[in-house]
Amino acid sequence: MQTTGGPGPGPLVVIGGAEDKVGRSVVLRRFVRLSGGRGKARIVIVPTASSVEPEMVEVYTDLFSRLGAAQVRSVRPATRRAADDPELAAVTAGATGIFLTGGNQLKLSQRITGTALGHAIRAAHARGTTVAGTSAGASVMSAHMISMGGEGTTPRHRDSQLSAGLGLLDGVVIDQHFDQRSRYGRLMSLVAASPSLAGIGVDENTAAVVTGRRYLEVVGAGAVFVIDAQHAVSDAHEARSGAPLLLSGAIVHTLPAGSTFDLQRRALVSFTERHPDRSVQVSHADRDEAKNLAGQLRATLRRQEDR
Repeated sequence: MQTTGGPGPGPLVVIGGAEDKVGRSVVLRRFVRLSGGRGKARIVIVPTASSVEPEMVEVYTDLFSRLGAAQVRSVRPATRRAADDPELAAVTAGATGIFLTGGNQLKLSQRITGTALGHAIRAAHARGTTVAGTSAGASVMSAHMISMGGEGTTPRHRDSQLSAGLGLLDGVVIDQHFDQRSRYGRLMSLVAASPSLAGIGVDENTAAVVTGRRYLEVVGAGAVFVIDAQHAVSDAHEARSGAPLLLSGAIVHTLPAGSTFDLQRRALVSFTERHPDRSVQVSHADRDEAKNLAGQLRATLRRQEDR
């Protein structure tokens, strides 16, 4: 397994959101381990997507410190101009792990993509730094990012929109909260219109760990879906806006924990049955329904420490 600091690009930890923060924290533990491990990981948090940035920084600082990170810092550009400040971008230089929180991925695209900070994250990844993103932070990792769209199982024409992402992973489009928010339709509609892209849907409390920008390993409680429409038939070029789309012949791979998948060949490499536990989950704050998340987590962690 590749860890940070090796030759070539670092691992990507693409998290579907609502990752377990108070139980075994399998997904977040993997990120810390890939970032150097206990006593060595130096993590930079980028909470830009969230509307509750201070709370997100507090939550993940506590969590990564509890999981053994040697240092946890944050970068919080208030504007796109601020994200272009070379001194701010330089904070990522010594990081062994960079973590993008959830929230609104359009904020990430508008405020960070193409700026000095965005370039610094790309450069860090290229030299071996582990980059993780949850929810919105997962979507922005691809070059083509889902910025908005409806929910449901039926793909509909022009029901979704693509924007520019960070470009850490080429040839894919990523969706998150996949099963929990029934996002099959919008991901299928996008690959129907852009069949060269592989659609990756990641369930909550689940991560697709990508190494070498090619091999995808699944960890966590749910599954990762890969939709391959390279040789499918679709009417996306002539369907009316909002109409159900034809998509015939697409291949759907459902990959639970223990799966390894080759994104270049779009084929399963191996599978080992893991029987993952369903960990206790804490709602992710990407819809502002959890502004008290930091306090709730602190109370939970204190109770655990008192046992």
